[in-house]
Amino acid sequence: MTDLTYLQASARREDLLAVLERDAAVIVEGLLSQTQLTAIKQELAPYLATTSTGRNDFSGYATKRVGALIARSPTSRELALNDVVNHACVDFLGPHGDGYQLHFTQAVSIGPGETAQQLHRDRGVWGGAIPRRIETQLSTIWAISEFTKENGATQVVPGSQSWEKDRRPQPDEIAYAEMEPGSVLIYSGTVLHGGGENQTDDRRLGVLIHYTLNWLRQEENQYLSCPVEVARTLTPELRALIGYSQGGPVLGFYSAPLGPGENGPELADPETLFR
Repeated sequence: MTDLTYLQASARREDLLAVLERDAAVIVEGLLSQTQLTAIKQELAPYLATTSTGRNDFSGYATKRVGALIARSPTSRELALNDVVNHACVDFLGPHGDGYQLHFTQAVSIGPGETAQQLHRDRGVWGGAIPRRIETQLSTIWAISEFTKENGATQVVPGSQSWEKDRRPQPDEIAYAEMEPGSVLIYSGTVLHGGGENQTDDRRLGVLIHYTLNWLRQEENQYLSCPVEVARTLTPELRALIGYSQGGPVLGFYSAPLGPGENGPELADPETLFR
């Protein structure tokens, strides 16, 4: 049976990067406090209570999904800015661009009887246009409740980032991201993975926060999920992370949509919106 590597929150950056480069997945334990876990459960509960389950095999007929977490969940903002994760983004994504941005946020509650999700690579959202030598993203799944193989812990195939595109894993090549609440699975956009089967009577709750290169289109449109009036309440660091910033000298500028004769920002950095 293939296993995932577990590291402590105090692990050296170079050790975490070495595991990511070898396996394209690693679990870091004990990053969230009990206070944070309680808060995020409370923040997500009203949304999960009213959202419907999925409508196909991939989204899961017994799985509930809630997005726009930066706008809806203050504690998710803390997760998005976590130092261990963001240092990993700098180290892992750094060779492929001059910065990174928030790509996707989602709370996922896998219910009893849910079947295993199809194994997939997250980089597929851009089709086959980006060469494999470019790592497109680094993703996280935070364990808000306990993750076990029996309740739907994420399936991961360590090392599959270097496989031929159509190679499928044998059962003993699939690992399960079993985690205590407060731990996080960090994985690349190229490794095969998928939600697990829930054979228990309880729901398994995780929070997904994904990051991508700042020159790629985000999967979750942050400007609609977290519009200017909400972004105005966030820290400059978080605003920049979700995309209210320029990537390099020109990517992401804006001009104010004013009428003839009206003066306003032209070719401006989005941060000028908040000054």
